[in-house]
Amino acid sequence: MPDQHRMIKAIIRGKVQGVWFRRSTQEKAISLNLSGWVRNLTNGDVEVVAWGDNASIDALEQWLGCGPEQARVDSVAIDNPSQSIPTTATPFEIR
Repeated sequence: MPDQHRMIKAIIRGKVQGVWFRRSTQEKAISLNLSGWVRNLTNGDVEVVAWGDNASIDALEQWLGCGPEQARVDSVAIDNPSQSIPTTATPFEIR
């Protein structure tokens, strides 16, 4: 039976800008073979949209709760968008 895939949208709050959070998220996502993107929001939060197999998404969610060493994560809000998951893998990018 093939692995199940899903997509998440996460908003990370805390000291998450100016601490290499986006680059570290990209590196983690690539190591987990995930597709998607990460970007800074104007209010100081970071937004992540990622898709891939369930185990890799679970690992990314866990990592987002801590982030890179320089970050201070206060909260992570995870949403499972109802939109369909892209069928082709794309490189995980910083926006």
